[in-house]
Parts: sequence; structure tokens; C-alpha cells
Amino acid sequence: MIRTATFLAAGVFLTACGVASGPQTVSRLGSDPVLSGGSYDSGGGLTVAVDVQEYQGQTMVCGAWAQSDQQSILTKGKAKPVLDTGSVDLGGGAVVRGLRFMKEVPPMADYAGQEAGCLVTEQPWQGQRRAEARLPRQVVHYEGDEFGAFTISFVPSGPGAGGS
Repeated sequence: MIRTATFLAAGVFLTACGVASGPQTVSRLGSDPVLSGGSYDSGGGLTVAVDVQEYQGQTMVCGAWAQSDQQSILTKGKAKPVLDTGSVDLGGGAVVRGLRFMKEVPPMADYAGQEAGCLVTEQPWQGQRRAEARLPRQVVHYEGDEFGAFTISFVPSGPGAGGS
């Protein structure tokens, strides 16, 4: 009984801590998703592919993301915190903050038709619009001591995961 209560409490806590809100679903990206992303100044990077679709009269934001196969050990595991700081804009401001709902896929040259994680927003559907994904510049690794500091930053510079 105590184990069940602990499990339920943990589930409620994790649900409350989610970055994105709204119903989540899965779909495929359209034929021309918007690509964004950036690179780590130590090498490697991230690509985010975003598509906006209609879902029961609401605007649904779908996305997939990829990270470089080759990157510094100091940037491994940093993709999700970077995605947490991202947003999707539809011209009038952010409609989604936090991109962790997106599905991870391998790096590729064309993301059209890829399976994507989607988030239904509260914004009514207003026809075909292009989204803009934003991932801000940020320090992802810091080491410092009395002799100085060493940092690795994520720099928004466009698709950075590579792909053939």
C-alpha cells in the first residue's frame, strides 16, 4: 500500500514538473518542416524540426530533434536541458515553451515525414502558418577554480546535428 502511494505521488510530482503543457500526441512531420538548432562550441550540435498542424480546431505543434553522433563527452546529456529552454513562435509570440515533448530521431538530411511528438496548444487553428523554433545561447558546461574557468556554450546557428 505504501509502495503504491509513493509511486502515485512520484507520478503526480513528475507530471506537475513537465515543461510543456496541453494534450500530447504523435503525428508525422509534413513535407516541409522548419529546421532550427545550433552547435556546441566544442563541436557537435542539435537540429530541431517543427511543423504546425490542425487538431480538432486547435493549433498543434509537432517536432522532432536530433543530436550529433560525434560530440564532446562534456556535451553528452545536455540536449534535453537545451530543449527545455526552447520555444516555438508563430509570428505573434511563443505558443509553446519547452521542447522536450518532441521525439528524438537520428540526424538526417531531410526530416519530412518523420514521426514527431506533438503538443496541442490553446491557440485556435488559423490556417497554414510557419513556425519558428528558438533555442537560446547558453552555457552547458562550466569548470572553474582559482586559476580560471572553462565553459562550453550552445550557440544557436541553425541545424547543427549533421546528417547525410
